[in-house]
Amino acid sequence: MPAPSPRPPRRHVLVLGGTAEARRLAAALAAHPAGIRVTTSLAGRTARPQAMAGEVRIGGFGGAEGLAEWLRAHRVDALVDATHPFAESITANAARAAAATGVPLVLLRRPGWRPVPGDRWYDVPSLAAAAEVLPGLGDRVFLTTGRLGLAAFAPLTAQHFLVRSVERPDPPLPPHTEVLLARGPFTVADERELLRAHRIEVLVTKDSGGEATAAKLTAARELGLPVVVVRRPSPPEGVTAVSDVAAVLRRLGLAPDGTDQTE
Repeated sequence: MPAPSPRPPRRHVLVLGGTAEARRLAAALAAHPAGIRVTTSLAGRTARPQAMAGEVRIGGFGGAEGLAEWLRAHRVDALVDATHPFAESITANAARAAAATGVPLVLLRRPGWRPVPGDRWYDVPSLAAAAEVLPGLGDRVFLTTGRLGLAAFAPLTAQHFLVRSVERPDPPLPPHTEVLLARGPFTVADERELLRAHRIEVLVTKDSGGEATAAKLTAARELGLPVVVVRRPSPPEGVTAVSDVAAVLRRLGLAPDGTDQTE
């Protein structure tokens, strides 16, 4: 009798994670009937990351060259960048590694927020620019830009800052800072009460998008507060973003209709 044909190796997808979208994508890939091998890479900045389907690795790769070497060594068939919209250096490294190895790259980015009637938004390109406009907007600031990059606000001595982040931020911080450790999602009622209790006069946020932390924008609108919005960086040249897990699966040829748009 002829020997049975060897089973082809499973397709290997590397997900650069750290977001809710990355967790949903890993779960969809791990449960896919094609038997996908999924590895999610986390930067290791969060001490207690949430559970993830499939394999998980912690830590950086050593730049674009290190990532390219990992893709080759682990026979990765597709790379999905599902990091935070502001993880600019990671996204740039992913684009360079994909180009160097020929591994298809899919960029997963949830849509950004858009103002609606009643919003008082001030769009700025960076945290430094946000710090520049604050003195004219208010003295009690709700700062929700995460624990990294707060040094941009350290020179502001006249303002009182309420800083919310998942983990305690590292110095330097503004001299008048209160830290609130919390993880979303948050409700509009809770955000409204928080803004009132701390007598907040202006909100500062990054355009992270998504529903988990959008309630603060509604609460600020209801209270008539100005919102300084740091706009997200553009994707690297030649890289197009998709907005949800279903679109990633289509790009990888794993949608129910089998459509493959990675070429």
